[in-house]
Amino acid sequence: QVQLVESGGGLVQAGASLRLSCAASGRTLNNYAVAWFRQVPGKEREFVAAVMWRGENTQYGDSVKGRFTISRDNTKTTVFLQMNSLKPEDTAVYYCAANRWTIQKEAANYDYWGQGTQVTVSS
Repeated sequence: QVQLVESGGGLVQAGASLRLSCAASGRTLNNYAVAWFRQVPGKEREFVAAVMWRGENTQYGDSVKGRFTISRDNTKTTVFLQMNSLKPEDTAVYYCAANRWTIQKEAANYDYWGQGTQVTVSS
């Protein structure tokens, strides 16, 4: 069992930066991929970024490449999403998720999810 808790969301103006955190508990994530997804009402959950806990392999959604960076902190068992140059279209609930062994871009392939944190970007 893995518990994931997101934090760091808020309301910011376009062009601002925000860093989200995903804290994991219950077990280690050494064999897991951890990803960020986002979702707005009425739309499908969108892949944002992912990282393998072991190794440096990362992947990003096309809409956030060059603006968002995913990273991890082994000591705190935490994954971060640094979001720069935020745009109104980044507004969504952001979720972190964990999947054993392999990075996946489909939400259905992730076994563990956090509760989500709201990010709102005003123009």
